[in-house]
Amino acid sequence: MEPFKVIGTAVRTTNENNQAAKDIADLWSKFMNDKILEAIPNNIDNTVYSIYTNYESDHTKTYTTILGCKVGNLNDIPSGMISKLFESGNYVKLSAKGDLMKSLIVNKWREIWEMDLDRTFTADFEVFGAKA
Repeated sequence: MEPFKVIGTAVRTTNENNQAAKDIADLWSKFMNDKILEAIPNNIDNTVYSIYTNYESDHTKTYTTILGCKVGNLNDIPSGMISKLFESGNYVKLSAKGDLMKSLIVNKWREIWEMDLDRTFTADFEVFGAKA
């Protein structure tokens, strides 16, 4: 992937004791209710990225989840939002199809955690286009 810039809202969480399920659901609620997408300046499109980054070590420890979108520049960061630049890199692309309300994403992550992938734990992300 080529490098990209994101602006959005974030939470620091962990997968321990299913804390991430609550924290990320709350983050999505805030993202939707506060109309964060509409408030992001310089967005390239309305594709929403759910990004997992700033890992303490791996998926079993704390990490940051960002909900936002790609932007052309990071010159204007609204109050209460964060920005992040992601460097280029090689990523494995996986798809999940089905009902988002029936643990689709959680089940896909469980599958990923069981895979023998050489992960750097720099950034992982989900992409939600208009159909999502």
